[in-house]
Amino acid sequence: MRRAICPGSFDPITFGHLDIIGRASLIFDEVIVAVAQNPLKSSLFSTEERVKMIEEVVSEYKNVIVHSFDGLTVNYALSQKAGAIVRGLRVISDFENEFRMALTNKNLACDVETVFLMTKAEFSFISSSTVKEVASYGGEVRSLVPPLVEGKLKEKFNRTCR
Repeated sequence: MRRAICPGSFDPITFGHLDIIGRASLIFDEVIVAVAQNPLKSSLFSTEERVKMIEEVVSEYKNVIVHSFDGLTVNYALSQKAGAIVRGLRVISDFENEFRMALTNKNLACDVETVFLMTKAEFSFISSSTVKEVASYGGEVRSLVPPLVEGKLKEKFNRTCR
Protein backbone atom coordinates (compact mmCIF):
# COMPACT_ATOMS: atom_id res chain seq x y z
CA MET A 1 0.00 0.00 0.00
CA ARG A 2 1.28 3.43 -0.92
CA ARG A 3 0.72 5.59 2.18
CA ALA A 4 1.61 9.26 2.52
CA ILE A 5 1.28 11.87 5.19
CA CYS A 6 0.25 15.42 4.51
CA PRO A 7 1.53 17.32 7.56
CA GLY A 8 0.78 20.83 8.70
CA SER A 9 -0.66 22.98 11.43
CA PHE A 10 -3.88 23.59 9.48
CA ASP A 11 -4.80 26.53 11.73
CA PRO A 12 -7.27 26.67 10.03
CA ILE A 13 -7.54 24.40 7.00
CA THR A 14 -8.00 26.35 3.77
CA PHE A 15 -9.09 25.61 0.22
CA GLY A 16 -5.38 25.52 -0.67
CA HIS A 17 -4.79 22.72 1.83
CA LEU A 18 -7.84 20.86 0.54
CA ASP A 19 -6.55 21.15 -3.03
CA ILE A 20 -3.29 19.43 -2.04
CA ILE A 21 -5.04 16.78 0.11
CA GLY A 22 -7.53 15.97 -2.65
CA ARG A 23 -4.85 15.62 -5.29
CA ALA A 24 -2.66 13.52 -2.98
CA SER A 25 -5.65 11.21 -2.45
CA LEU A 26 -5.58 10.47 -6.18
CA ILE A 27 -1.89 9.53 -6.11
CA PHE A 28 -1.68 7.48 -2.91
CA ASP A 29 -3.74 4.57 -1.60
CA GLU A 30 -3.99 6.25 1.79
CA VAL A 31 -3.31 9.81 2.90
CA ILE A 32 -2.94 10.73 6.55
CA VAL A 33 -3.57 14.40 7.21
CA ALA A 34 -1.13 14.86 10.09
CA VAL A 35 -2.06 17.80 12.31
CA ALA A 36 1.06 19.04 14.05
CA GLN A 37 1.03 19.83 17.74
CA ASN A 38 3.61 22.53 18.27
CA PRO A 39 3.80 23.89 21.82
CA LEU A 40 6.10 26.68 20.62
CA LYS A 41 3.44 27.98 18.25
CA SER A 42 0.35 29.85 19.37
CA SER A 43 -2.66 28.38 17.57
CA LEU A 44 -6.12 29.89 17.22
CA PHE A 45 -7.73 26.45 17.25
CA SER A 46 -6.79 23.62 19.60
CA THR A 47 -5.38 20.45 18.10
CA GLU A 48 -8.67 18.69 18.80
CA GLU A 49 -10.66 21.46 17.08
CA ARG A 50 -8.42 21.32 14.03
CA VAL A 51 -8.64 17.53 13.77
CA LYS A 52 -12.43 17.61 14.05
CA MET A 53 -12.80 20.38 11.42
CA ILE A 54 -10.50 18.56 9.02
CA GLU A 55 -12.29 15.24 9.51
CA GLU A 56 -15.54 16.93 8.53
CA VAL A 57 -14.22 18.73 5.47
CA VAL A 58 -12.31 15.72 4.08
CA SER A 59 -15.07 13.20 4.72
CA GLU A 60 -15.74 12.88 0.97
CA TYR A 61 -12.30 11.32 0.48
CA LYS A 62 -12.58 7.66 1.45
CA ASN A 63 -8.80 7.13 1.57
CA VAL A 64 -7.99 10.15 3.76
CA ILE A 65 -7.74 9.94 7.54
CA VAL A 66 -6.81 12.59 10.08
CA HIS A 67 -4.43 12.19 13.02
CA SER A 68 -2.50 14.56 15.24
CA PHE A 69 1.15 14.14 16.11
CA ASP A 70 4.01 15.82 17.89
CA GLY A 71 7.71 15.62 17.26
CA LEU A 72 9.54 15.37 13.98
CA THR A 73 7.40 14.93 10.90
CA VAL A 74 9.75 12.34 9.44
CA ASN A 75 9.56 10.26 12.63
CA TYR A 76 5.79 10.38 12.45
CA ALA A 77 5.95 9.25 8.80
CA LEU A 78 8.12 6.31 9.81
CA SER A 79 5.79 5.38 12.68
CA GLN A 80 2.88 5.28 10.23
CA LYS A 81 4.87 3.31 7.64
CA ALA A 82 4.35 6.15 5.17
CA GLY A 83 6.67 6.20 2.18
CA ALA A 84 6.06 9.85 1.38
CA ILE A 85 5.53 13.26 2.90
CA VAL A 86 3.33 15.46 0.70
CA ARG A 87 4.01 19.17 0.82
CA GLY A 88 2.22 21.94 -1.03
CA LEU A 89 4.03 24.78 -2.73
CA ARG A 90 2.23 28.07 -3.28
CA VAL A 91 4.86 30.52 -4.39
CA ILE A 92 8.56 30.35 -5.21
CA SER A 93 9.50 31.60 -1.72
CA ASP A 94 7.97 28.42 -0.23
CA PHE A 95 10.43 26.29 -2.16
CA GLU A 96 13.64 27.21 -0.32
CA ASN A 97 12.31 26.28 3.12
CA GLU A 98 10.51 23.17 1.85
CA PHE A 99 13.61 22.03 -0.03
CA ARG A 100 15.74 22.42 3.10
CA MET A 101 13.21 20.42 5.14
CA ALA A 102 13.04 17.71 2.47
CA LEU A 103 16.83 17.31 2.46
CA THR A 104 16.89 17.15 6.26
CA ASN A 105 14.13 14.54 6.29
CA LYS A 106 15.94 12.50 3.63
CA ASN A 107 19.08 12.60 5.77
CA LEU A 108 17.10 11.38 8.80
CA ALA A 109 15.08 8.72 6.96
CA CYS A 110 16.35 7.76 3.52
CA ASP A 111 13.28 5.60 2.79
CA VAL A 112 10.82 8.49 3.07
CA GLU A 113 10.37 10.63 -0.03
CA THR A 114 9.07 14.18 -0.10
CA VAL A 115 6.54 14.86 -2.84
CA PHE A 116 5.86 18.48 -3.76
CA LEU A 117 2.53 19.46 -5.29
CA MET A 118 2.04 22.92 -6.72
CA THR A 119 -1.19 24.47 -5.57
CA LYS A 120 -3.65 25.65 -8.16
CA ALA A 121 -3.11 29.28 -9.11
CA GLU A 122 -6.40 30.41 -7.58
CA PHE A 123 -5.23 29.21 -4.15
CA SER A 124 -1.62 30.42 -4.35
CA PHE A 125 -2.20 33.51 -2.20
CA ILE A 126 -4.09 31.74 0.59
CA SER A 127 -2.39 31.10 3.91
CA SER A 128 -3.87 30.24 7.28
CA SER A 129 -2.25 33.37 8.72
CA THR A 130 -3.94 35.58 6.14
CA VAL A 131 -7.28 33.86 6.71
CA LYS A 132 -7.04 34.48 10.47
CA GLU A 133 -6.09 38.12 9.98
CA VAL A 134 -8.94 38.79 7.55
CA ALA A 135 -11.44 36.99 9.81
CA SER A 136 -10.21 38.84 12.91
CA TYR A 137 -11.29 42.11 11.28
CA GLY A 138 -14.63 40.71 10.15
CA GLY A 139 -13.54 40.38 6.52
CA GLU A 140 -14.97 37.93 4.01
CA VAL A 141 -13.27 34.52 4.10
CA ARG A 142 -15.92 32.51 2.22
CA SER A 143 -13.69 32.18 -0.85
CA LEU A 144 -10.72 31.04 1.26
CA VAL A 145 -12.11 28.32 3.56
CA PRO A 146 -14.99 25.83 3.63
CA PRO A 147 -18.28 27.04 5.21
CA LEU A 148 -17.68 24.98 8.37
CA VAL A 149 -14.34 26.72 8.93
CA GLU A 150 -15.85 30.11 8.17
CA GLY A 151 -18.41 29.51 10.91
CA LYS A 152 -15.73 28.41 13.40
CA LEU A 153 -13.71 31.53 12.63
CA LYS A 154 -16.76 33.70 13.26
CA GLU A 155 -17.25 31.96 16.61
CA LYS A 156 -13.60 32.43 17.59
CA PHE A 157 -13.56 36.10 16.71
CA ASN A 158 -17.18 36.64 17.82
CA ARG A 159 -17.79 38.59 14.63
CA THR A 160 -19.97 38.45 11.59
CA CYS A 161 -17.82 38.31 8.48
CA ARG A 162 -19.07 40.49 5.67
